[in-house]
Amino acid sequence: METQNVTIQVPVRNTQSPFSQMRGAHVAVRVPDYEASKKWYMEKLDFRLIHEWPFGDLQLAYLAPANDDNFWVELLAGGAPETKANYTDLNESLHPAGYHHFCIDVPSVDDTLRELNNRSVTVVGEPFNLPAIGKRLAFIADPWGNLIEFAERLA
Repeated sequence: METQNVTIQVPVRNTQSPFSQMRGAHVAVRVPDYEASKKWYMEKLDFRLIHEWPFGDLQLAYLAPANDDNFWVELLAGGAPETKANYTDLNESLHPAGYHHFCIDVPSVDDTLRELNNRSVTVVGEPFNLPAIGKRLAFIADPWGNLIEFAERLA
C-alpha cells in the first residue's frame, strides 16, 4: 500500500456564523424491511440500537456504531419505497444524481473488509488509495443497495 502525507487546507472556523453551533448528527437510510435492515446493520456492522419509534406508516430507528455515540444511522422503513439499483461497480454508482453514500472512518480498510467478507457483506469494487485526500477507501452495499464507504487515513 502506497502511503504519503497529504495536508488538506481546512478554512478557519467561522465562530461568528449564526450557524456556528451546527454539528453532524445522523444520516437517514430508506430501507424496505425494518426488521431485516435493523438485523443487518446490527449483525454485519455491530451497530447498536439506540432508539426506535413509529412515524405514520413507517418504522424508524437510530443505530450507532459499536463505539461511537456521535454518529448515528436512522433507518426509515415501511410503506412502499421505490427499488434502488444494486451496484457492483463503484464507477457505475457515481452517475445518478442524489444521495450516494455515508462514510465511516476505520483504522484499517483492509482489516475491515476482511471481517466484512467473513460476514458475507457485499464489497463494491476493490479498495483503493486516493492520494488527493490522503486516504484509503472501500465501499460496501447493504442488501438494499445503500452504499457505505470506509476510510483509512494514510500515514
